[in-house]
Amino acid sequence: MAEIGRDIAKAKAYLEIGNLVGIPTETVYGLAGNALDPDAVAKIFSVKNRPSFDPLILHTSDMSRIAQFVKEIPGPLQRLAKRFWPGPLTLLLPKKDIVPDLVTSGLDTVAVRIPDHPLTKELLGALDFPLAAPSANPFGYISPTQASHVNDQLGTKIPYILDGGSCQVGLESTIVGMEGDKVTVYRLGGLDISKIESEVGKVQVVAHSSSNPKSPGMLKSHYSPSKPFIIADLDLLISEYSSKGESFAVLSFRRCFPQVSEHLQIQLSKAGDLAEAAKNLFAAMRTLDSRDVSLILSELMPEVGLGKAINDRLKRAAVPEEEKE
Repeated sequence: MAEIGRDIAKAKAYLEIGNLVGIPTETVYGLAGNALDPDAVAKIFSVKNRPSFDPLILHTSDMSRIAQFVKEIPGPLQRLAKRFWPGPLTLLLPKKDIVPDLVTSGLDTVAVRIPDHPLTKELLGALDFPLAAPSANPFGYISPTQASHVNDQLGTKIPYILDGGSCQVGLESTIVGMEGDKVTVYRLGGLDISKIESEVGKVQVVAHSSSNPKSPGMLKSHYSPSKPFIIADLDLLISEYSSKGESFAVLSFRRCFPQVSEHLQIQLSKAGDLAEAAKNLFAAMRTLDSRDVSLILSELMPEVGLGKAINDRLKRAAVPEEEKE
């Protein structure tokens, strides 16, 4: 298994010789490699078993470095960057040739962000190259929010995981770009759309694409547990599957179901706090996926604020097998 620690110098040394390292961010843990080294980038796709048509996000430490990798930042996106970086915002920008085509899956745009985690900000500041860092999990599975999650899934394939504790946001970054003069959200995430619109006005949302996505995180099927994941009214689902004699676990927003064993149900936020629910989502899905049950039952969150991004992840986790890409 991988070594887990807080040694930035060790993480830096591994990255400089082309190895991959698990890194913490405020959103989820990333599987990081030198974004300007095609061999390191190829390792990311191989370790994750990620399709090469799904582009990666480039991570760097501050705005002054962005100009090395992109041709321009349109005015509305500059306003978002100044307001929300570092933070759970990714911008889709026209790339310079220095960025390998493998990072962008051949597209002429690159997804860029400045993460808001002290360890990773220090690591990025110490490197003379940006990091490509998709979530540190096998492709299509639940994203990791703790170092142990990374080690459980990828620990035999990478040498080191930088341990930054539990992720504070718990949902991937919101991805924003431009289509013509229209600000466009390509992935719902940890930055609420209402906050984006407070800076740039009304935006359009293009939440997913079934193939050949324009940005990371647009595939219809993603974030999936290994067990069937079913979303509907939980009272009806529990009644239906109890009558069938099926073994199941329950993921709810805040309700507790007395007819379900305590260790087979998780409330994302007993206080009804969507930010807390977002932070707990992936860890809760992992925990229930490890239980000795045949399926997981869930419900949608209130369709407001971060609830929209949580619901996006829940719906993609619940895509039937026959519809998965």
